[in-house]
Amino acid sequence: MIGPATSAPSVPKPPCPATKDVALILAPRAPDRPNPLPDSLPRGTALRYGSCGCGELLNRGSQKLAGRGPVSSSTPRPPRSHVPHTNGLAICHSAHDNRRHLSFAETRPFGFAVAATSVHCTHSNSRRLRSEEDLTPRVFISYSWSSPGHQARIRQWAEQMVNDGVDVVLDVWDLKEGDDKYAFMEKMVTDASVSHVLVFSDSEYAAKADARKAGVGTESQIISREVYSKVQQSKFIPIACEFDESGEPLLPTFLKSRIWIDFSSPEAANENWERLVRVLYGKPAHTKPALGRAPTFVAADFTVPPSPALGKFAALRHAIIQDKVGLKLYRQDFLDACCDYADALRIRERPDLTNLGQRVLEDCGRLKLVRDHIVDWVLLESGTKPSAEFDEALLALLERLLELKSRPAEVNSWNESWFEAHRVFVYETFLYTIAALLKADSFDSLHLILTSHYLLPETEGYGAKRFGTFDAFYGHSETLQILAPEGRRLNAPAAELIKRQADRTDLPFAAVIQAELLVLMMALIVDGAQWHPQTLNYSSHAGRFPFFLRAARRRDFLKLAKVTGVESGDQLRAAVKAGLEELRVDGWRDFASFWSSMNMDALDTLS
Repeated sequence: MIGPATSAPSVPKPPCPATKDVALILAPRAPDRPNPLPDSLPRGTALRYGSCGCGELLNRGSQKLAGRGPVSSSTPRPPRSHVPHTNGLAICHSAHDNRRHLSFAETRPFGFAVAATSVHCTHSNSRRLRSEEDLTPRVFISYSWSSPGHQARIRQWAEQMVNDGVDVVLDVWDLKEGDDKYAFMEKMVTDASVSHVLVFSDSEYAAKADARKAGVGTESQIISREVYSKVQQSKFIPIACEFDESGEPLLPTFLKSRIWIDFSSPEAANENWERLVRVLYGKPAHTKPALGRAPTFVAADFTVPPSPALGKFAALRHAIIQDKVGLKLYRQDFLDACCDYADALRIRERPDLTNLGQRVLEDCGRLKLVRDHIVDWVLLESGTKPSAEFDEALLALLERLLELKSRPAEVNSWNESWFEAHRVFVYETFLYTIAALLKADSFDSLHLILTSHYLLPETEGYGAKRFGTFDAFYGHSETLQILAPEGRRLNAPAAELIKRQADRTDLPFAAVIQAELLVLMMALIVDGAQWHPQTLNYSSHAGRFPFFLRAARRRDFLKLAKVTGVESGDQLRAAVKAGLEELRVDGWRDFASFWSSMNMDALDTLS
């Protein structure tokens, strides 16, 4: 703060530029609450306000609160008006006669109580009055007189803070001839009314502070003692005005571990100004959200057993990368471990039907581990070593998933709801598999999956129907309505669970929705296939779908053509339109336009 031993020149502190007089501040109160103030304010008290809407107490005569009271004769007569504010305060200024009386009795029947309070101007951005509970920040600036330019910058920043409603204590404003500068420093650093001490540190400040030289050195000793002794250390904020050659801020040793703010250039100061003002007002840009409730799966206190497939996948990954002989055996070992884990969770005995929804939710949480194992495998092998062998292994796995979602053969008495966890798991895993193949640009594999016929499990086949299309992987759940808010029902409980379990960064929920949109398109053009796209209930939150947007260009449409087997945009539009009519999609509620989501009008229209 202090450079040479000479006294600081007297520089006037900038006043509020919009000050004029006011008669009274009123605050709403309940009729049954007493007036919070005595019958009269202390002698010598009057109120002033700025045209910006701020107010403060001044020594301007006396004021009685019983109906009318005299105001100092020097007070000009502002026009009568009532100005409401967002915090419920209002200003009533009345000087309607030559005696300059206050008049507020007419407001009392409406539940107003008189409240006079010290208020500081915040005219730059705020037009509201501040109460005693919402105090103006008061800061002390510690700096070095390194150069006239640095002093000028400090004074400019101090003036800007005052304009933003911050009460600044600065040596050139507040330290007068004859004052004890060391007592002044200590008082400012230790004063409880000073909410923050801003340490504007450059190379000279840091050097003097570490060397304990007079002026800054003495001041920094006082500050460092407070920093080390106080539990609440956020009062002291380092402002870095200069950096060393390695890019580190030049700060005193006792402040090097503190979070600092960069003011090393005019650009940095402008960029970080709002951050500083927010800190001073205790209004950070980012606040911690309110603590929510524990998720249902945590409250239920169930655990996910360790998966042996994890180690098998590590061996498979190594075999793929090293191109080992016997890759098929590593792959089969891994897939067997995945299916065995999921099979062990199938319900084979009558469950507790009163808590079936909770059981389904818990099992879906356990099966998510297998979902991630399978997706990791698809991403790895389709992205690094796609082959006909991989495609065959994927088709075989999908047929095994159909077994897992069906009734176990040994169960002779059952309810279909018993198997909902595995049906949702298979539905979810199928969508993730489509999303993973899209991500890996494995369009031939996608065509194979979406056009193949799958052998149905023994317990699922009806009559002569032994094979089904990809729609066999569809699944839904009514027991998962336990996820709905109280008093409401979900349109697609399975999709709600998939959304909640969508925690992969490589395949976010939007990618899963896009995958289901592709599956729906195939259902519209493949004979005998049906699909009700549950995740598309959330399509409005996913934005546009990039795979379909890019397909407006011919070269990107050819990727879609590989999947669908349809060679031109016109042919695909005709096929999709016929499918929409056949499935009577217009009768489906709560969906955005599938035609628009698929970008149908623009497909294959650009070279």
